[in-house]
Amino acid sequence: MPTKLATLANSIATLLKQRGETVAVAESSTGGLISAALLAVPGASAYFMGGSVVYTKTARDQYLGIDFDNHPGMRSASEPYAALLAKTSRELLNTTWGISETGASGPTGNAYGDSAGHTCLAVSSTTIETAATLKTGLANREQNMQLFAEQALTLFEQVLKKSL
Repeated sequence: MPTKLATLANSIATLLKQRGETVAVAESSTGGLISAALLAVPGASAYFMGGSVVYTKTARDQYLGIDFDNHPGMRSASEPYAALLAKTSRELLNTTWGISETGASGPTGNAYGDSAGHTCLAVSSTTIETAATLKTGLANREQNMQLFAEQALTLFEQVLKKSL
């Protein structure tokens, strides 16, 4: 695993274990890299409750039960959608935190007009909800996946440190 992901995951794991908190993950264009980074830390079962790669509508429907009919105007690869993914994952797995990522890793953009290198990230707890957008400007799929995962974990680490 790349060093930056490992460093972030270790920091997050330490904070979660010290506080007795748990996390659920919903990710899309990172393809499981966020979950893999968190699970690579020894003792992950103390804080990692589960994750899903909701790369398609079918996966979103089956794994998270999110029906867009209940969220008019919402679209994938947006901050509101990322927030919904994080919150839904947290609620379904009854965790302290939910984190999510949804975007277009490339080499082309998505059906919504977002170019490759666009992703939205979110962190959710019962009292905190934050979302952010990252645009790398890159068309390299693997590089974007890596950068998206790093940014998701960076956002999560920042929120954890502020919530002490």
